[in-house]
Amino acid sequence: MTPQSLTLGYVPGGTPAKWARIWAQRHPEVPLQLHSVAAADAADAVRDGTVDVALVRLPADTSGLAVIPLYEETTVAVVPIDHLLTAVDEITAADLDDEPVLVPLDHVVDWANAPGAVVDHRPETTGDAIELVAAGMGALVVPQSLARLHHRKDLTYRPIADAPTCPVALAFPEGSQSEPVDEFIGIVRGRKASSSRGQATPAPKRTAREKTLAKQAARAAAGKVARKPGPAKRGRR
Repeated sequence: MTPQSLTLGYVPGGTPAKWARIWAQRHPEVPLQLHSVAAADAADAVRDGTVDVALVRLPADTSGLAVIPLYEETTVAVVPIDHLLTAVDEITAADLDDEPVLVPLDHVVDWANAPGAVVDHRPETTGDAIELVAAGMGALVVPQSLARLHHRKDLTYRPIADAPTCPVALAFPEGSQSEPVDEFIGIVRGRKASSSRGQATPAPKRTAREKTLAKQAARAAAGKVARKPGPAKRGRR
């Protein structure tokens, strides 16, 4: 691989650490730069070349990009630790029907007709919304990774059994993927180092006749070695 560099964009809650570690082991000569991007800006960051490849949240405008689905996150409700919803390990949408719900401007859960009474004030960021949850202003519906990212001792979260999941995908420029991008895609897909596309082409298999001739040549060589006379013995004087 020609030494270059690779810039990976990732949205809040994205976890590229495992792939970055494998990349560093396989390609120490090619720096991998991690670049945090807002969920709403991730696709544009790939299109304008700010990053070479990015973890994005779907749905998103991915025109001009190739997209590989990676995984789907559980949707959870973040609430104070003494909230009534914490009495169970998992809740349903119906449990949120009468709850005030905060919807920040960077909200990423695609849920039509989501339950709850939306609070009029919309916080600018999920981090701001977390502060308001702690202040008792309402619950917050987010992907589980964001609940973990903004963990506080006075807050907890519960999975919502019947909520839509939150898909995460890998996006890169369509039709113009570089060698480093191709290598990173292989890592994400679980391609082993031994199966790298950069390996040399294996030698062609020999035909049956070639194998037979090789065996005959080996036997002939062995026979010559066996018949080779040893050093002459000197007689007595």
